[in-house]
Amino acid sequence: MSPLTQAMIVNAAVLFATLESDLGSHRKIGPIRVLRTPLVVAAVIPLFLDRPVTHGNGLLVELAGVAVGLLCGLVVTTLMRVYRSPKTGKPVSAAGLPYASVWILVVAARAAFSIGATDWFPAQLAQWCAAHQVTGAAITDGLIFMAITMVLIRTAGLSARAIRTPSTPSNPSTAGNPSTAGNPSTAGNPSTAGNPSTAGNPSTPRASRFYN
Repeated sequence: MSPLTQAMIVNAAVLFATLESDLGSHRKIGPIRVLRTPLVVAAVIPLFLDRPVTHGNGLLVELAGVAVGLLCGLVVTTLMRVYRSPKTGKPVSAAGLPYASVWILVVAARAAFSIGATDWFPAQLAQWCAAHQVTGAAITDGLIFMAITMVLIRTAGLSARAIRTPSTPSNPSTAGNPSTAGNPSTAGNPSTAGNPSTAGNPSTPRASRFYN
């Protein structure tokens, strides 16, 4: 399998898993939802990830991929709204066109670079790699690390925001409101119970004796 095919499989898996999990409104946030995309990435990427470079400019390329993934992950996290459902009171999320557009743009950019490295500018890329002592595997690893970091930041941000989402406060008009519970106008009110005008009023027997 060519490196281009590998890159396309990784890009397609990340994009599909993320948008299928996040796109839409009132999406329930649970363990399965949160872990679905990282599990897909964890299942696919090790098939194509070579041994990472641990020194020299190759390491810098991989760290650059991590940094770009971190930045992109923070951007998409801000484009997803997390709130508590008014029906269930549990955390839910909503993500629309801006969220999907950023993901598609990032994945398309990675795909375009992979295609370009094979068909558009292979000679120029080979010269750059030779001049800077960077292997093609290091560049591939950098793109994969970018995808992994972006997914992890999205997952961590979604989980943290769901945990920090404030609970819906109870409505004082229906609970603990003196107008509905313990209100003297409905319970223990002297106008309806123990009122001398309706019970034990001496004016009533006096009137009877007077007319008798």
